[in-house]
Amino acid sequence: MTTVQEAPGLHGHVAELEAVKEQARAEKEGAATDAQHAKGKLTVDERLELLFDSGSFTEIEPLRRHRASAFGMGRRKPHGDGVVIGWGTVHGRRVFAYAHDFRVFGGALGEAHAEKIHKVMDLAIETGAPLVGLCDGAGARIQEGVTALAGYGGIFRRNVAASGVIPQISVILGPCAGGAAYSPALTDFVFMVRDTAQMFITGPDVVRAVTGEEITHNGLGGADVHAGTSGVSHFAYTDERDCLEEVRHLLSLLPANNQEEAPFEPPTDDPKRPNHNLLSLVPTDPSRSYDVRAVVEELVDDGDYFEVHAAWAPNVICALARMDGQAVGIIANQPAVMAGVLDIHASEKAARFVQFCDAFSIPLITLLDVPGFLPGVDQEHSGIIRHGAKLLYAYCNATVPRIQLIMRKAYGGAYIVMDSRSIGADLSYAWPANEIAVMGAEGAANVIFRREIAAAEDPDAARTARIKEYQQELMHPYYAAERGLVDDVIDPSETRWTLIKALRMLRTKRVLLPSKKHGNPPM
Repeated sequence: MTTVQEAPGLHGHVAELEAVKEQARAEKEGAATDAQHAKGKLTVDERLELLFDSGSFTEIEPLRRHRASAFGMGRRKPHGDGVVIGWGTVHGRRVFAYAHDFRVFGGALGEAHAEKIHKVMDLAIETGAPLVGLCDGAGARIQEGVTALAGYGGIFRRNVAASGVIPQISVILGPCAGGAAYSPALTDFVFMVRDTAQMFITGPDVVRAVTGEEITHNGLGGADVHAGTSGVSHFAYTDERDCLEEVRHLLSLLPANNQEEAPFEPPTDDPKRPNHNLLSLVPTDPSRSYDVRAVVEELVDDGDYFEVHAAWAPNVICALARMDGQAVGIIANQPAVMAGVLDIHASEKAARFVQFCDAFSIPLITLLDVPGFLPGVDQEHSGIIRHGAKLLYAYCNATVPRIQLIMRKAYGGAYIVMDSRSIGADLSYAWPANEIAVMGAEGAANVIFRREIAAAEDPDAARTARIKEYQQELMHPYYAAERGLVDDVIDPSETRWTLIKALRMLRTKRVLLPSKKHGNPPM
C-alpha cells in the first residue's frame, strides 16, 4: 500500500502574512498617531470609518512600498506609502476613496503613492462609482523629484477624464499646497474643515518673501477664506465628523455615474401639498426684500435641501433637494442679498452648478426674482460680459428638464440668462404679480419720455403718469403669457404641485445634440 506524503500546509505562510500586516499597522501607530490627534485631526482609519458604512471598506494595495533610495529614503520604506485606497458603501451604494495618511512622510506624494491613487481613480471610472479624496498631505515628495510631479500629472489627467462621468468629491482635512491644490479644483465639490485645513499655491513664507505681506496659514488659505472669498471650497465645517457626515448626505443625492439616475427616495411629503405660506412670504412690492430660502423650503420634499456654496456669492442660491422623491437642482435669485442682482461671482457659481446638474441628469428648477446685472466700472472692467456669458452658455447647453418660475420681477438680460423660454427652458411659469421687462418701469419711463417729462409743467406728475402707463402697457402679469413666453400664470399656493407635474412629464425628455468634439465656453 502506497502512503501519500502530506504536502506542507500554508499555516506558516499565513503566520508570516499576519506578521507583515501587523508590522504595517504598527508603523503608523505610536507617536505619529498621538501627534495627529494633538492637532485635532483624526487618523486615516478613523476618517474612513466615518465616511463609509460600518465595516464596508475594503483596502487595496496596503503593502505597497516606494522604490526610492536617494537622500536616505532607502532606509525607510513603510507599507502603504502614506495613502490608503479602496472601496466601500455609503448608504448601501458603492463609493471609492483615497485618503492621505499624514503620519507617513507627512502624506507627501511620491511615485508609489501616486500610482495607488491612479489605481483607485481608474477603478472608479471603469466601474462607474463616485470617488472621494480625503486630502491631508504635504504636497510632492521632494526626495523623489520629477517622478512625484509626474504622479500629480496622472491624477489631474484622470480628474479631467472622470469629469461629468462620475461624481468627484475632495475633502480637505489638512494641508493641500502647491500642485496638490489643483486636483480638488478639478473635482465637483470641495469640503474643508476649519482651522486644520488649508489650500494655497504658495504658502505664507513665500508670500512674505516675495510681497512682504504678513498672513497666517488660515488667513491665506483656510476653510472660511475659500468658502466665502475665493469660492474654491463649496462647504466649510468646524468638525471632521460633521464634515464627513455631510459628504455622506451629498452622496445620497447624487447618481453613481452619468448613465444612472440619482437615487429615488419614496416621498412622505404630499406632492399636492398646497403652499399657502408663499402668499405672504414673497412681498408684491418689487423693492422689498425677503429670504428666497424660505420659498425653497416651502416647495421641496419635507423642506429639506442641501445648499451648495452658501457663503460665496450669496446673491444667488444653488441647492440640491428632492421633489416627489426625485433629486432636483434649484437655482434662485436671493433678494435678501444685493437685491438678488447677478454679478460676476453669482454668474460663475450658478453656471458651474447648472453644468454639474446637466452632466448627471439632475433636472433644473430656476426661481427668478432678479433686477438685472450689477452695474459698475469694477464689474465691467473685471469682465461681467464674459462671466455672465458662462451662465448663459451653461443653460443653453443643458439638456436636462428645465423649468423656470418667475416669482416677482425679471428685468433685462438677467431675465434671458436665468433660463428663459427663449434659451431653451422646457416650461415657464409665473406668479400673478410678475413683472418681465427690459428694465423697471421708472427707468424705462425716464428713457422713453425723457424730453416730454423735462418739458412738462409738473415733471414729477408727468413721470408718475408715464410710469403707470408703461406698467399697464408692457409690465402687466399676462403680457408674456399672451405671447407664449410664459406657459401659464399660476396661483402661488399651487406651485409645488405644478412643478411636480411638470417634472413627471419631463422625465422622459431626450435631446439629440449636433456632432462636435466639444464647445468653446467663455472663460
